[in-house]
Amino acid sequence: MTRRMSYEGVAVAVPVTVPYQRYSTLGAHWFLGQAMEALVKASGLKKEQIDGLCVSSFSLAPDTAVGVTQHLGLSPRWLDHMPTGGASGVMCLRRAARAVQAGDADVVACVAADTNHVDSFRQTLGSFSNFARDATYPYGSGGPNSIFAMITSHYMRTFGATREDFGRICVDQRSNALKNPDAMFKKPLTLDEYIAARPISDPIHLFDCVMPCAGAEAFLVMSEERARDLGLAHAVIRGAIERHNAYSEDPVMVRGGWRRDRDDLYAQAGVQPADIDFVQTYDDYPVIVMMQFEDLGFCEKGEGSAFVQSHTMTHDGSFPNNTSGGQLSAGQAGAAGGFLGMTETIRQLTDTAGPRTVPDAQLGLVAGFGMVTYDRCLCTGAVILGRPA
Repeated sequence: MTRRMSYEGVAVAVPVTVPYQRYSTLGAHWFLGQAMEALVKASGLKKEQIDGLCVSSFSLAPDTAVGVTQHLGLSPRWLDHMPTGGASGVMCLRRAARAVQAGDADVVACVAADTNHVDSFRQTLGSFSNFARDATYPYGSGGPNSIFAMITSHYMRTFGATREDFGRICVDQRSNALKNPDAMFKKPLTLDEYIAARPISDPIHLFDCVMPCAGAEAFLVMSEERARDLGLAHAVIRGAIERHNAYSEDPVMVRGGWRRDRDDLYAQAGVQPADIDFVQTYDDYPVIVMMQFEDLGFCEKGEGSAFVQSHTMTHDGSFPNNTSGGQLSAGQAGAAGGFLGMTETIRQLTDTAGPRTVPDAQLGLVAGFGMVTYDRCLCTGAVILGRPA
């Protein structure tokens, strides 16, 4: 494998969250616009100085990133549209960083947003993937709950995981969310409440599922020199990977593409898994969180249950995970869910995470996971961010 160029000299700054709403009559364009306005105000830049744009959205269709430039009065010289959902945060960052290094853009806005009205989730599922629809609908199955019920059930049979093990992940994330003013869920969650929650698609129960909502997440990518000149607190990229359609030979998903490239990720950063201070896993369902603990090298395959039993995953625990509450407790604003771990990590490394701050954190890992078909997700990625030297 060709040794890749490092990401040295690239800064990630100005984490923005447009507060989530359970339902909204406003469109994705509105949320994208709110995020762009917040980026401009927080950075002190003029809109015209943002000359790169990377957009991720499901509900923007039939429009694209090009339409966003006209709607918001932007004129970028570098543009990308990243339709990879939960993996889009990592993938936008990687592409934006390379654009800055190549001189194709000076400042790139990475923005993800989606709306959510009463019928939008059903419409999204219906048009998400013809491949998945044609493979599952004739059998009366459709949507992510049934898909991940199959994946979860298979994982439980294969490795002996229990609902209590998955519940530990959800309960600790809810504890983190209570210290996040932007989180949708405001009440504590106990393990007993998790176990007793109504079933959705066996073995998936209510608190295994994210809450769809409307909102946006965004951040800026630029050179470290530019960030310092602007006086912006920032993080730096220590390493980044992505992989698509990994382990397609597995009949049911039990591992993700992170496993293929994790050695490269840690080698880029010059660290080991034990050096990471906190992790932001993509958490559409807790079984995928557990797979990431394994596939990113924090424990071996099949040891996820023992790992969560031996660690506290709150922001002040022995293994901080999803310190914002993650999508399971903060909400899933469509494609913005793929950016949630990124904005939270920037906050952690720039001392703006408030009461959920991970003490003395120097390195954070963000994992992305997206584009579910009928038996697995196709896109994975991860990035290690650190404090500047």
